[in-house]
Amino acid sequence: MKFSVYQISRLGGRERNEDRMGYAYTRESGLFVLADGMGGHPEGAMAAQLALQTFSAYFQKAANPTVREVPEFLSSALMAAHHQIIRYASEKGMLDTPRTTIVAAVMERSHMHWVHCGDSRLYIVRDGELLTRTRDHSYMEQQAHLGRATQHINRNILFTCLGSPAKPVFDLSGPIQLQQGDRVLLCSDGLWGTVKDHEIATELGRHPLEQSVPDLVELALKRGGPRCDNVTVLAMEWETPEEFQSTRVSTEDIDDGVFASTIQSGVPDPTIEDMDDEAIERSIAEINEAIRRTAEKNA
Repeated sequence: MKFSVYQISRLGGRERNEDRMGYAYTRESGLFVLADGMGGHPEGAMAAQLALQTFSAYFQKAANPTVREVPEFLSSALMAAHHQIIRYASEKGMLDTPRTTIVAAVMERSHMHWVHCGDSRLYIVRDGELLTRTRDHSYMEQQAHLGRATQHINRNILFTCLGSPAKPVFDLSGPIQLQQGDRVLLCSDGLWGTVKDHEIATELGRHPLEQSVPDLVELALKRGGPRCDNVTVLAMEWETPEEFQSTRVSTEDIDDGVFASTIQSGVPDPTIEDMDDEAIERSIAEINEAIRRTAEKNA
């Protein structure tokens, strides 16, 4: 398996960067993850970090060296990440829970599956044309899909995310068979909020990742101005062996059982069992009880 990868995150006009991203791979499987901690709630950066670390821990456990059932892996990792955030808030007795969006993709045998919750996006671009992208879990995107006017709707209002007391809504997509030269881009809304879809596709098709991705980020920062959101992008280009360049990532020399990652580890327990609906409901009850106790204490 051979691919190019480029990642960048810029603060923009915010006081702190609450976006997180990273990738991991074995000899025959790759995981790409991006999370955007949500403002208006406490510790968005922690929520995003917990989400990435949980996906990484699940991937390290499941990829031997491939993931047996990719859709099931993605949905289980997402729900486990949600539970980690809920548990973190419960243990700290927080009045409000940290929250984050998430988009994650797994690539195996030139096929890609992905999952997303919220408005962090995944784009797949082929020959400079947009092949597909995720649809945001926002009221604006929902109304646009129904053909209704959206001028009066705040694009930042989401109806689901990780960390909310409500069970998250998420979409699983794929598989798509990648072709040589296909580009896959994961990004926070700091990018797509000011750069249009066709501009992203055109720029990705025009230049190598190491040029097109920074150019897109700089364009977003310029258009966003002094109040620009964090801008974070993780991009990958799929390559067949015939087109491989020596400066890019190759997993062919990696032995079975070897795991590489740019995602910091250490917070979630890699042995966390998959969470079923009953377990999720228990975790929601725990955080609600913690909120009640804290409210009584402060009364």
